[in-house]
Amino acid sequence: MNATALKPFVTLTAADIMSHDVVAIPRHLSLRKVAHLLSKAHVTGAPVIDGRGVCVGVISATDFVEAADADPCPSTCDSTCVCSEWQVIEVENLPADEVGLYMTPDPVTVTPDTNITDLARMMLDAHIHRVIVIDGERRPVGIVSTTDVLAAVAYGEHTY
Repeated sequence: MNATALKPFVTLTAADIMSHDVVAIPRHLSLRKVAHLLSKAHVTGAPVIDGRGVCVGVISATDFVEAADADPCPSTCDSTCVCSEWQVIEVENLPADEVGLYMTPDPVTVTPDTNITDLARMMLDAHIHRVIVIDGERRPVGIVSTTDVLAAVAYGEHTY
């Protein structure tokens, strides 16, 4: 059983619902390489880290859309593009620059003990779909996405 079924909903924290398998992106990687990494991991965003592993930003699908050329996307996706249900971006249309130039700096971060209602408010207030869970040295240890919050609502006990 997961934590959402064992604890009352209002007591859930980031540690209870976060994804622990963090795809952390080194700041120096090219935007094109990052597109491939995220596509292979089946995620739409990830924390960007510096050489010490400190979270310095976040890269998301929105950042890729903004970085892509305005050319129309192909109707099919092959090995040269990154695909999701709502977009197709040809990797060659992405700048070859490093991801640090396109990431969103100063991402919304939380500690593992952040309450679920605070997490939801942060996401709503910032109009974002994920928060980065960091340790005491600002290294990413997890991600809480809107899907994680919805799963807690759907499968929790809802004891208020």
